Amino acid sequence: MGVLTRSRTAKVIGGIALISASALVLAGCAGDSSPAESGSSSAPAGDREDLTLKIGTVLPQTGSLAFLGPPEEAGVLLAVNEINEAAKGITVELSPGDSGDTDNKAYETTVPRLQSEGVSAMIGAAASGVSKLFLDSNVSENIITFSPANTSPDFTTWDDNNLYWRTAPSDLLQGEVLANQIAEDGHSTIGIIYINDAYGTGLEGVVKEVFEGTGGEVVAEASFNTGDTSFDAQVATIAAANPDAIVAITFDEFATIAPLLVNAGQSAENFYLVDGNLKQWGADIPVSLEGAKGTTPGPVLEDDFVERLNAAWTEAGNAELEDQSYAAESYDAAVLLALAALAANATDGPTIAGKLQEVSGGTGDGEKCTTFAECADIILDGGTADYDGYSGPITFDENGDPTEATIGIFQYGADNTHTRVND
Repeated sequence: MGVLTRSRTAKVIGGIALISASALVLAGCAGDSSPAESGSSSAPAGDREDLTLKIGTVLPQTGSLAFLGPPEEAGVLLAVNEINEAAKGITVELSPGDSGDTDNKAYETTVPRLQSEGVSAMIGAAASGVSKLFLDSNVSENIITFSPANTSPDFTTWDDNNLYWRTAPSDLLQGEVLANQIAEDGHSTIGIIYINDAYGTGLEGVVKEVFEGTGGEVVAEASFNTGDTSFDAQVATIAAANPDAIVAITFDEFATIAPLLVNAGQSAENFYLVDGNLKQWGADIPVSLEGAKGTTPGPVLEDDFVERLNAAWTEAGNAELEDQSYAAESYDAAVLLALAALAANATDGPTIAGKLQEVSGGTGDGEKCTTFAECADIILDGGTADYDGYSGPITFDENGDPTEATIGIFQYGADNTHTRVND
C-alpha cells in the first residue's frame, strides 16, 4: 500500500456515532495482480462472461462468541441466496466454516480448507483476536479477509496489501459511545474488568480515555486471560474500589463474572456490557441484570430484512434467530464482494479488493443503490454503483474501514433479555 496521510474525527450525538474520514488519492494500493483502478468504468455487458465467485465463512459456530455465529451466518446465507436469485451474471458458491475462538482454535482447520478450495474471500472472523491469527496467511495467498464484526483499531494500519476489509466500525467508536453513555447516566467513577487480548485491551483503552475526558475517574481495572475460569481476584479488585458503574469487556466469561460481582455487593443495574457479551442471557445468568446497559454496532434493522433473514435461516434447517447482531454487516460483506467482482469483471482476491472502496461509495463517485440487483444493473450498464446497505452507508476509506456507522444502546429487562433504547 502506498504512503498516505489521513484524518479521522468521531462525532457522537444521542448514541448515534458517525466517523468522517478524509478521502485522499491513493496510488499503488493494489496487490500483485494489478487490479482495475478504483473509479474506472465497468466492463460493458457485451464483453462479459458469467462469473463464479467462491466465498468461505470463518464464523463462530463454537467458542466464546458462538452466540454471534447464527446471525452472521444467516446474513451471509441470505445475501448469497439473493445474489444468485438476481441472475446478474455472477454466481456465488458459499463454503461455511467455523472460526471457533483463540482457545479451541477451530480456525486452524477451517482456514487451510478454504484456502485449498480456492476461495477468493473469507467472511470472518468475528473476534479480532482470531482474525489476527490467520490474516497474514490469507494475505500471502491473495485472499480477501472481510470481517463483519472485527472492531480492533489495530486493523486500520495492518500491513494487509489492501486485502483486509470490515463492515464493523473500529472500537474507537464503540468505546466513545459507551463511555459517553456512562457519563450521561450520571456516573462519575467506573471499574473495568476486561479480557487481555486485542479486543479487550483496545476497547478498555478507549473507554478509559473518553470517560476520563468527560471528567470521570477509572478507580479500578482488572484483566484476565483467554481460557481463565476463575475471576475471584478480578472481582475483588473491582468491588474493593466500589465504583459507581462497572464496565465488563468480556465474552461468555460474563456469565461467571456477573454473579460474583452481585454477590460482592455490586448492583447489576450499574453494569455496562459490550458487543462481545451483549446477548439475550435469560436464565443463563442466575442473577437479575435488570437495568444493565450495553452497546453493539449496527442500526435498527428493517422488519422486512429481519423476516427475510429468519426465512433464509429456518429454511436451511435452523431454529429461528434469537439475536440479529452483525447480521446486517455480514449480509453487506457478501453483497459488496459480489458487486466488486462484478465491477472488476474478475474473481481473484486482489482485483476484487481494488473495487471494494468504489462500490461502497468511498471514492466519491457512483450512483446510490440499496440492493444487489439494483447496483448490479448500474454496473452492467457501464456505470459506477454506490451501495448503501442494511448496516449503513458503509463508504470505505482507503484502509478498508467504514467511515459511517451506528452504535446501538441496549438495556436489560427483568427477564435478562435486552431491547434497544436508541434509534
